[in-house]
Amino acid sequence: MFAKKPSVAWLAVFLGNPGPQYAGTRHNAGFLAAEAFERDHAGVRIARSRFRALTDRCELGGEGVLLMKPQTYMNESGQAVGQAARFYKIPPERVIVVSDDINLPCGRLRVRTKGSAGGHNGLKSVIAHLGSEEFPRIRIGVGAPPHGGNEQIDWVLGVPRNQDWEDFSAACARAAKAVEAYITQGPERAMDQYNRL
Repeated sequence: MFAKKPSVAWLAVFLGNPGPQYAGTRHNAGFLAAEAFERDHAGVRIARSRFRALTDRCELGGEGVLLMKPQTYMNESGQAVGQAARFYKIPPERVIVVSDDINLPCGRLRVRTKGSAGGHNGLKSVIAHLGSEEFPRIRIGVGAPPHGGNEQIDWVLGVPRNQDWEDFSAACARAAKAVEAYITQGPERAMDQYNRL
């Protein structure tokens, strides 16, 4: 007899763009963190189509967590998040969003309990559909384009190379662990552990 899974109490949302042309790009930091989460947790496979996202459920620290990779493209990510949050009646403070951030050096993480979109279209969409900025986020630094300005889109849709790739992929792996730490140990412990790396 299978043990009953705990009801969903958290959403862990990994932002990215669907499609092989975006695999490994800076903007898909969230999807890479989701892959790292799958590697860390045997039996987790974020592949079930639901809420306009690929999903799976797991248990962290006795809490039920719905893992999500929205499939709506980055600018509409909030549609999937809003649907799932309403269905499970999850308040914003229990919706953790993992995304890239050009305002952080490549390889750095920033765990926050709330904040603005910071110019990130995926976060703007999540804010719009949750009706709140009061949700935790784990931002993965991808660095700024070397010449700034109009190169930003090409930069975030590009694939890091050499040492940048090593730093980027390591940060994505740490972000997956930060999601678990936030849920099981609380925001203060997660921030203390991951914001100084």
